Amino acid sequence: MSTKAPADGEQGSPADGHEASPHGAHGYSDHRDDYLARLRRIEGQVRGLQRMVNEDSYCIDILTQVSAVTRALQSVALGLLEDHLGHCVAHAAAEGGPVADEKLREASAAIARLVRS
Repeated sequence: MSTKAPADGEQGSPADGHEASPHGAHGYSDHRDDYLARLRRIEGQVRGLQRMVNEDSYCIDILTQVSAVTRALQSVALGLLEDHLGHCVAHAAAEGGPVADEKLREASAAIARLVRS
């Protein structure tokens, strides 16, 4: 399956692994492969955590790894947020109107969720 995202303005299809989004092209599309690699690395770290718990590893060692996974996920989240602000929100703001207002509300809510996590 191809990991290449459709170009701006192109619609994805289930056959190419990219569903058409009701929101248009995503801001992270140019960095998709990087995000996927980082998420696979995090997935491996989580599997390592499961193994540590299964093997009755020392609590502090497990907590140290939980902290590393949490930081890695936060880094991905911040990158996605930056891409969203630089692409989706910036485009909507340039157009103005209710779409811009909605994108700003979405971004504000996403930032609030990240701050609370």
